[in-house]
Amino acid sequence: MQGTVRSFDQGTRSGTVFLDDGTVLEFGATAFDAGPLRLLRSGQRVNLAMTGGEITFITLSTFPLP
Repeated sequence: MQGTVRSFDQGTRSGTVFLDDGTVLEFGATAFDAGPLRLLRSGQRVNLAMTGGEITFITLSTFPLP
């Protein structure tokens, strides 16, 4: 699944993304830490892995999902 970063808090390593249909989803530090990223900016396209309606992995759209 893909989305666009809406917000990111570098201190908590959590944030929100817009899905292509406009839905806003939150992700926590666990999902951010699962990937290879150090920082996200608003407007970046990202790939998302989800389990049970929760984002479990987030990375840039140019990186593969696990």
